[in-house]
Amino acid sequence: MADNTDVANVSKDKLVTDMKIVIADAEEILRATANQAGEKVGELRERIQERLRDAKVRLQDAEAALVDKTKAAARATDDFVHEHPWQAVGVAAAIGLALGVLIGRR
Repeated sequence: MADNTDVANVSKDKLVTDMKIVIADAEEILRATANQAGEKVGELRERIQERLRDAKVRLQDAEAALVDKTKAAARATDDFVHEHPWQAVGVAAAIGLALGVLIGRR
């Protein structure tokens, strides 16, 4: 289950990064077309700017949620290690052994 959470967090982090790139590119397009005249171009620019503002707000919310979940997972891990130190050592040793076997096969 922890593996699925890690994959989901990585996917969310990648999505946030990708969205930042898309927003930056859209803003660059808006700046590049600032001198374009016409009623339709003006309306389109206003719509895009409004959607970009909304996207930025949603992106900030997603980042905040991702940070909160990451902090909660770190706290839960810390709590588990403090409550069950020997189990944590055992799990770490088992993971280390498994990785050693996998690396040793190459």
